[in-house]
Amino acid sequence: MSTQTVNTSLDRHECQACGYVYEPNKGDEKRDIPPGVPFESLPEDWRCPVCGARSSRFSNLGTDGSASGFKENLKYGFGVNSMTSDQKNLLIFGGLFLIFLFFISLYGLQ
Repeated sequence: MSTQTVNTSLDRHECQACGYVYEPNKGDEKRDIPPGVPFESLPEDWRCPVCGARSSRFSNLGTDGSASGFKENLKYGFGVNSMTSDQKNLLIFGGLFLIFLFFISLYGLQ
């Protein structure tokens, strides 16, 4: 019997000023932060390596590959809200490709 624990310490955080995403699995080479350091454990004087914003300007994105959006909204939207961004991109661009193939196939009717 295995129990799953939710580890929020390795969540990614995005800078609201410039869009930089701090990923704990990669760390921050510019500030000598090794991989595996959670965002909450960063030094007090750590700033965004792109724009210099304080850590208070960052928002939690969750873990890599998790569903995008607010957790309370994941049950709405015909299951689309619980998809990851990669799955949503595949659905959108795959649908556009199928529509394109449909319109191209209409030339064969002549």
